[in-house]
Amino acid sequence: MTSATRRRPGSFGLAGLLLGAALAGTLGACVGGPDGGARVERRAAPVQQAEAPAPDAPLAAAGSRIGTGSVKVALVVPLTGPGSAVGTAMRNAAELAIEDFQKPDLQIVVKDDRGSPDGAREAAQAALADGAELVLGPLFAANVQAASTVVRAAGKPLIAFSTDSGVAARGTYLLSFLPQAEVDRVVDEAVAGGRKSFAAMIPETSYGNAVEAQFREAVARKGARLVAIERYPAGNPAPAIGRLSGLITGPGAQADALFLPDTPDGLGTVAAALTKAGFSPARVRPIGTAIWNDPRVFAQPALQGGWYAAPDVAGFNGFAQRYQARFGAAPPRVATLAYDAVSLMAALSRQYGSQRFADTTLTNPSGFFGIDGTFRFRPDGPSDRALAIFEIRSGAPAVVSPAPRTLGPSGT
Repeated sequence: MTSATRRRPGSFGLAGLLLGAALAGTLGACVGGPDGGARVERRAAPVQQAEAPAPDAPLAAAGSRIGTGSVKVALVVPLTGPGSAVGTAMRNAAELAIEDFQKPDLQIVVKDDRGSPDGAREAAQAALADGAELVLGPLFAANVQAASTVVRAAGKPLIAFSTDSGVAARGTYLLSFLPQAEVDRVVDEAVAGGRKSFAAMIPETSYGNAVEAQFREAVARKGARLVAIERYPAGNPAPAIGRLSGLITGPGAQADALFLPDTPDGLGTVAAALTKAGFSPARVRPIGTAIWNDPRVFAQPALQGGWYAAPDVAGFNGFAQRYQARFGAAPPRVATLAYDAVSLMAALSRQYGSQRFADTTLTNPSGFFGIDGTFRFRPDGPSDRALAIFEIRSGAPAVVSPAPRTLGPSGT
């Protein structure tokens, strides 16, 4: 670990960045964890209370600026209006990152987008007027589009938190949990585990639309068989299950994996209907995405033995301990995105001088290591992320394939 990444004792989080073999030892990360090729199992540790770390750098009160450095970066999130609770938590996470990084030459200019496209556009304009070299946020897809128009016209990069890959573009990067990466990972692991024939039940929602094409592509890429895909109105899966009954139930089931990308509420209805139809997860493995990461899903009999792809939880658990001690509340899951984004800006500004936020720096193919593991920005805007595979066993998730420490070639 170099002086650029040194952190004080007791600090957890993004201490360093993994920028590839060419840069190893400069921003070299203290990267731990098992190799991606090994298959291990471990239970997720519960979040515990921890003592709050003492701040290292002067911080503004919950106002418009965090830190006192010369390099200005904007954070555009909803502090009022729709999404304000999440936006406030992301602002808090940014403050925690500045504290943990030991006085970086960075100043975060916080702007409220009011949860609206007009607010995002105005916030981006105000941030640029304040001298921001890069914009972090917004959170919602429509707001990202509005802010990106302003930021890219000024020749600056934007790193947003939307899960809609459709708003990504060159210079508009997404640091978020994209469902497409989760679909690829769980299908890859299912095929590696011997599953050769896939069926899917996909809700008629925007999320379902986003994952269907990726699921078809992932199954084809792995040379597996796509038995059937059924769509269903949200909350009414029974007719679709009826149409699939001969393919996913009974000893003659033609599919050996069933993709179920629904929300925890929706999966409660789906799982009950599957059980009623005689579905056996021991014969046909259920698979899903990170939205499965919920106790309501873990309790469903039809989903026992199911696999889903998601970031490993160890980093978030440590972050949540410190966040709760510091701010008196549990953070939302996406708060780590703001923490990682600010930590990345601090490290790049410390290491790369005038090229700190150049597109070539941000899109280093070996990526960066953060609270939620290794990630990288693609030149066209979406991100790749190293994900773990969890299995639901006895009503709880266990890691059966840990997130790899490094990412493979882009596009694989």
